[in-house]
Amino acid sequence: MRNLLQSAALITTCLAAPAVAENSIVVVELYTSQGCSSCPPADAMLKELSARDDVIAMALHVDYWDYIGWVDEFANPDHTRRQQSYARAAGQTTVYTPQFVVGGQDLVIGARGMQLADAIQAHTEVTLPVAVSLKRDGASLTISAELDDTTATGPFVIQLVRMLSEQTVSISRGENAGQTISYSNVVSGFDILQQWDGTSPVELQADVGEAEQIAVVIQRGADGPVVGAAKLN
Repeated sequence: MRNLLQSAALITTCLAAPAVAENSIVVVELYTSQGCSSCPPADAMLKELSARDDVIAMALHVDYWDYIGWVDEFANPDHTRRQQSYARAAGQTTVYTPQFVVGGQDLVIGARGMQLADAIQAHTEVTLPVAVSLKRDGASLTISAELDDTTATGPFVIQLVRMLSEQTVSISRGENAGQTISYSNVVSGFDILQQWDGTSPVELQADVGEAEQIAVVIQRGADGPVVGAAKLN
């Protein structure tokens, strides 16, 4: 028990918010599965990150563990394809669960708190070149984006992310059989809204329905570095 408490304290300490660069936010994607016994510690780490204002923490559940006897109710084959795309961009031939992707660039395999904290810290020290602002009026979202750094070049992809708040699941089969696990910031939709060349400011309207949490992520390609992001709870 003491070791478990020490590990939990270390995770919390490592992932606590440090000083950040102005206008900087870090997108952290966790590729996870309810059927993966190695994933709960990473799910707990993402929960810690979800409380930070300078981080957009997202849980993308993959479907390639479903064959083992438990079908993840949040799994989406699009998430699997996105993770595979990141692996190809990084020159890797294999994907892992759990796996974090930080800023669309840095891949962290497993629940490695120190490595994840270092990757996030490196990104918080960099101001993203695209300024993004969001305004919500009921189901309508207004997205404004402008390129602040003229040295950054497009094309860029503007993406809308819908997320569920904390979800608790009792798992009866598979590697996590008998466990009840809470998941934070579960991605329920990840949609490309528009390609953008960045040469002039852009303003978009999107219907977000009754989504509990939303974020906008702008990348250089759907599997490239994040150049701008914002979130609303």
